[in-house]
Amino acid sequence: MDKIHAVITGVGGYVPDYKLTNEEISTYVDTSDEWIQQRIGIKERRILKPEEGIGVSYLAEKAIEDLQRKHPFDPLTVEAIVFATSTPDYILPNAASLVAHKAGMKNAFGFDLSAACSGFIFALDVANAYIVSGKYKKVLVIAGDVLSVVTDTLDRNTCPIFSDACGVVMVEASEKEEGIIDSVLHVDGDSVENLHMLGGGSVHPASHETVNQRMHFIWQNGKVVFKKAVTSMADTCEEIIRRNNITKDDIRWIVPHQANLRIIEAVASRLDVPLDKVMVNIEKYGNSSAGTIPLCLWDWEKHIRKGDNVILTAFGAGYTWGAVYLKWGYSS
Repeated sequence: MDKIHAVITGVGGYVPDYKLTNEEISTYVDTSDEWIQQRIGIKERRILKPEEGIGVSYLAEKAIEDLQRKHPFDPLTVEAIVFATSTPDYILPNAASLVAHKAGMKNAFGFDLSAACSGFIFALDVANAYIVSGKYKKVLVIAGDVLSVVTDTLDRNTCPIFSDACGVVMVEASEKEEGIIDSVLHVDGDSVENLHMLGGGSVHPASHETVNQRMHFIWQNGKVVFKKAVTSMADTCEEIIRRNNITKDDIRWIVPHQANLRIIEAVASRLDVPLDKVMVNIEKYGNSSAGTIPLCLWDWEKHIRKGDNVILTAFGAGYTWGAVYLKWGYSS
């Protein structure tokens, strides 16, 4: 029997209509368009307006509709849903179950996966394990966040960074020599002091005190996180390249998490990979955590060709980080 591979067979994405510009941010915090573009590389980001009364599952539904338009499939054939998000609609029920219901995926089971900005590559690895084991043939991977609800608008260092978006990929079983080839994934829990949102969990449940202390917002030590993100993403990409006996010339695309343009450029420099091989769209979408990598694939789908070697790499709170190496399975 031929070996089973897990192949991405379609990509969908969705971003909210509202564009939050640097100029608007500068009206409520001490910053400027020039400072934000120079330090972070973002011109604008998409935001889901809070008065709309909807959450990340809505973004997922829209991304699935986009996937369905471009790569039609029967919802009843989806067997599992892995939803990577740190901002589910509710503590419970999970967002995957809401999406399964609303998208008519009545035969699928699903769960949420929390790995911050590394969520998509972690979820992709889970989907790969389900498929290569033979347990399932079709798994939907969703990755997205509504970070605007956990962004401190008084913190000039973080409020220009975060955004809202969602991407989805269909992952299917194939006997062809394509799809996910290898992954390197890591976690390190000795990092809470440098990147966290302390309020809302079982240690600091929501209270007047946690709200007053602004504990329900993301906070990071930018310099420490910057250095760790660059070395971690570059090192895992190097490990993937080395243990699969390929060269950097063999790689068509590097798809990094869109955290900061300077981080992306530093990773490319350490890998000695030209920027025309690196997918970048942070300038128009910002950092949507788990959503950034699938959003890049969504943006670049027409430029990715069947057989292209692609490395996805991310770093996020936890710390969580890693890389996934795959051979693209189709041309649009």
